[in-house]
Amino acid sequence: MKDLSAPAILSRRTVLSAALGSATTLAVVPRASLAALTSGPSTFPLQAQNEHQIPFTNDEQPQDMANQVVWQKLRDWHTPAEQLYEVSHYEKPADVTDRRLRITGMVDRPTSLTLAQIRGMQSETYTAVLECGGNGASARFSGAIGNMKWTGTRLLPILERAGIDPDAIEVVFFGEDKGEEEIRGNTYEQQFARSLPLREPVMETAMLCYEINGMPLSMVHGSPLRLVVPGWYGVAWVKWLNRIDLVDRRYVGRFMSRDYVTLRGEETESGTVWHRTLVGPINIKSITARTIRQTDGNVRIEGAAWTDGTPLRSVQISIDGDSWVDVVLQPPPADATPHTWTFWSYVWINPTSGSHTIVSRAIDTKGRVQPSTEDPQIAMKRTYWEASQQVVREIELTE
Repeated sequence: MKDLSAPAILSRRTVLSAALGSATTLAVVPRASLAALTSGPSTFPLQAQNEHQIPFTNDEQPQDMANQVVWQKLRDWHTPAEQLYEVSHYEKPADVTDRRLRITGMVDRPTSLTLAQIRGMQSETYTAVLECGGNGASARFSGAIGNMKWTGTRLLPILERAGIDPDAIEVVFFGEDKGEEEIRGNTYEQQFARSLPLREPVMETAMLCYEINGMPLSMVHGSPLRLVVPGWYGVAWVKWLNRIDLVDRRYVGRFMSRDYVTLRGEETESGTVWHRTLVGPINIKSITARTIRQTDGNVRIEGAAWTDGTPLRSVQISIDGDSWVDVVLQPPPADATPHTWTFWSYVWINPTSGSHTIVSRAIDTKGRVQPSTEDPQIAMKRTYWEASQQVVREIELTE
């Protein structure tokens, strides 16, 4: 595939080969005319009269699926709470409304807080993407993501008031949900738990959250209190939070060492070397959400892109394996943050009839590029998690 606009780093990436040899004409919509593509700062435009959506012929995502974003129906920049995916690993807890949050471990003043006390602290609302670590691992599980408003209080000031021991290096978060784990033939009851590095930037944005999109958290989404970790996969966003423990060594519970770990191979002169890494910060990703046949015969392509908080440099598309071309990034709404997704649009001028492929990729300001399925980052991955590969859409155009 030709690549006229990508940075030098892309020469080391494997990109999709041409699906068809037909010529295509691609057009980037000028920023000055972007208003024609948007009906508001936080939506895609409604279809105009006599416009029609072109379905993807290879889309296996059920169009009536609940608790997921259905990409071909995506319009709102803010995801409704009822569309947010729900995943848990142990038995859901009983009513935890009256429970306290305990702060223990390497602190000067161990603390116990009620929800009322937490609500009485300085609050803020922060919009961020929540994405499941397994999102995209299959076509049927490709909408496990949401761009939501999270209301709560910052975590770090609460820990600082408890007095952080200078030797502490990690913060472990325990949920109320419990299950049994076997260790060397013995069975033990364990709480769901994940940890975060204490002295990393992630702690600056981590929140204790009690509202989503302006409403109290529902039980399935972690009521009365959950952790919000912008820029990290959802497994880190511990639900039903009841204890925070500061420790001076790495926490190695099931969901930090055995599950939610990515196994990826690296080819070397001496053979394949296998690496295991934690499912942590979100990988850069984009997806084509839908295609619209306009009244002028051109095709409008719309999609979304997101990162771990690193700014996007660009989003590009390729049609039928032709050159990568920049799309137009939609101006963000007022509550956009580094951790929200970005909507993008593109107009394909004078498309030809027949079968076509469309693929997008995102590039951030650190030069990281969303990989193709042939890239070793994806091709050598052996586990379910971090499926950030480019998504190929297929459409059929008629005269």
